[in-house]
Amino acid sequence: MSHQTGIKANDALLTFFGTCRSGNIRVFKVTIEDEALQLGEYQEARGSWEDDYNLMVLPLLQEKQPCYLLYRLDSEAHGGYEWLLLCWSPDDSPIREKMLYASTKATLKKEFGATQISDELFGTVEEDLNLDGLHRHRKSASAPVPLTMREEEMKEIKKLEVGVDIGIDTKHQTLAGVAFPIMQDAINSIKRFASGELQYVQMKIDTTAEEIQLDSDVASLPIDKLPAHIPDSAARYHLYRYDHNYEGDFFHSVLFIYSMPGYNCPIKERMLYSSSKSPVIDLLENSINLEITKKLEIGEGAELTEEYLLDEIHPKRNLHRPKFAKPKGPANRGAKRLTRAPKDSQVES
Repeated sequence: MSHQTGIKANDALLTFFGTCRSGNIRVFKVTIEDEALQLGEYQEARGSWEDDYNLMVLPLLQEKQPCYLLYRLDSEAHGGYEWLLLCWSPDDSPIREKMLYASTKATLKKEFGATQISDELFGTVEEDLNLDGLHRHRKSASAPVPLTMREEEMKEIKKLEVGVDIGIDTKHQTLAGVAFPIMQDAINSIKRFASGELQYVQMKIDTTAEEIQLDSDVASLPIDKLPAHIPDSAARYHLYRYDHNYEGDFFHSVLFIYSMPGYNCPIKERMLYSSSKSPVIDLLENSINLEITKKLEIGEGAELTEEYLLDEIHPKRNLHRPKFAKPKGPANRGAKRLTRAPKDSQVES
């Protein structure tokens, strides 16, 4: 926006630019007066840049009067010291002044030397431009870009994609990635479940120990008691044998249930359970030789009603599909018109 004002540094300021960059100047003030950028007060360095900062910067900030401050750091780059550009624009200053200084900042940077300016800080109150404000600004600038919930989940998935390994004899990995071996007591309960000794087994991931552990097992569990075993604030894996009659036949249906109570769980926990689900199922089917009838994902135990399970295990088929109905023609089109062949095409009798 500098082309909109046409304001440039006067000769005295340009000369000062050349000397201060290689000298002992710590801070100097630039104002806009008589349609030009002009040199204001300045101070020479006394101690380190942090020791000098509040002592020299804050006294140069005046109420209702915008200005620029260029402050020299002790670090060097591009053949000279690095500088901070502080833009002071108090809330109670005239709007015209605010716009004028905002539109002229690019010109000041260009004429001073943009490569020497390592950072910029804008402030409307002293707390924005004091040393604590500068540290807050730098911390914010170095922080990672905020992510959406979906982006955070994808980030966790990528971390967990490397070397996730689950097995009876799996050992913890020491390289990048996370390993989740299934503990022996859980394996024993799964085998007892497969042999019919148990009707229900619940497993959990211990994120600290990096292993899948047995949480609980039950020898007999009616369907109406199953929802009470589903935690409402933590994810779990469940094995349940649903014994039931359907259309005159008796079924022993083995269900693998993955329960995840929505956003009551931290993102990392959701990602661990989601990423580990398929390897756990693979182990159950291929290593334990457990034939799983249905794999279910639920948010809360209340979903596990008898009606829901029957619909999942025995989905209803629609055997009486309606035939395709020919669409009706446009309304009020009148009776069909009869056409007659031309006389010359009629066959004489």
